[in-house]
Amino acid sequence: MFDDWMQRYEYMIELGKSLPLIDEQYKTDENIIKGCQSKVWVHADMKDGKVVFTADSDAIITKGIIAILIRVFSNQEPQAILDANTDFIDEIGLKEHLSPTRANGLVSMIKQLKMYALAYQAKK
Repeated sequence: MFDDWMQRYEYMIELGKSLPLIDEQYKTDENIIKGCQSKVWVHADMKDGKVVFTADSDAIITKGIIAILIRVFSNQEPQAILDANTDFIDEIGLKEHLSPTRANGLVSMIKQLKMYALAYQAKK
C-alpha cells in the first residue's frame, strides 16, 4: 500500500485529521494518557453496549497513532476490546519506526483503551 515510511507517516497525519475529537470538557488531567511524551487525551462512553472513544493530541504523529487505535477499538463491545489482538502493530512495523518514547506511548495508549473497556465490562 505504501512504498516507504514517509508515506505511512503522511497517512497517519491524515488519519489524525479525521479523528473523532474529544470534547473540550474532557481535555482534563484525568483523561491524559500517562507514559506519552506528547499530550494525548482519551475519553470513552458506552453507547448501545459498545465503547466509543474520542481523543486528541497536541502532536500530529501521535494524533495519527491514536486515530489508528480508535479505528480499531471504538464501537466494539468491552470484551472484544479486552480480547483484541494487537499484533497488527508489529505486522505493519509501526513500533520499529517510532522513537522509543513514542513506542512507549503507543503501549500506554493501548493499555488505557483496554482499561476503559475493563471498567465498562465490570459495570455489566
